[in-house]
Amino acid sequence: MILDPTYSVFLALCAAAAAGLVGAFALMKKTILAGDVISHVAIPGLGLALIWNLNPLLGGAATLLIGTLIIWQLEKKTALPSEAAIGVIFASSVALGALLIGSKEELVDALFGGFGALSANEFIFGVAASIAVVALLWTLRHKLIIGLFSEDLAVATKINTRVLHLVFLLLFALTVLLGLRFLGALLAGSLIIIPASAARQFTRTLGSFLLCSVLLSVLSTGIGLFLASTYHTEAGPTIVVVAAAFFVLSLLRKNR
Repeated sequence: MILDPTYSVFLALCAAAAAGLVGAFALMKKTILAGDVISHVAIPGLGLALIWNLNPLLGGAATLLIGTLIIWQLEKKTALPSEAAIGVIFASSVALGALLIGSKEELVDALFGGFGALSANEFIFGVAASIAVVALLWTLRHKLIIGLFSEDLAVATKINTRVLHLVFLLLFALTVLLGLRFLGALLAGSLIIIPASAARQFTRTLGSFLLCSVLLSVLSTGIGLFLASTYHTEAGPTIVVVAAAFFVLSLLRKNR
């Protein structure tokens, strides 16, 4: 069953809310660039799905899960920092994806979004996943914050930081997956990076920072979709440009 485009807009806003919250915690964890890199891990899966005539998002989900687990294991067993582990997976994924995706049209869809009409199952999954990301991050917020500011305190309070980090990486990857339909593998991480960075400039307290990051992400998506529809531009790039405009405004406000 193919749904009305209004449902796509609602799903995009839900995914944006999840991205804003994930981005805020990623910025505090100093892994904000992981959003841009992890999104590229989906490219080989998108390519394989296109070859096998499957839903591209299923392929993207599979490689995002595998890539996230590999990153976690590399950090755990080799003591590599997140940036190095993610960098290895990033380079490999982009190269493999470029080999697997044959046509230019399919490559554009994979990089910038646009995987056909939205089905009822995709809508239900997307909304449920968005709610799950927000709910889990809100539930784990105190543990995440303790782990961020003091590893020793986290251990003393019996917080398993390795498992907590894995959960965060999985939520991160799920959020990237939610953005693939609208932004593609090239831009999905942008909605995690930019609104959170802008919110950091606008706010002074943790609560307001989290709320502002979510709000800016949702506003960027809503305004971007409206402008794309009005001026017949591509939705993904338009959303990212709007988010970038908010970031520029945050810099101007900070410098006043």
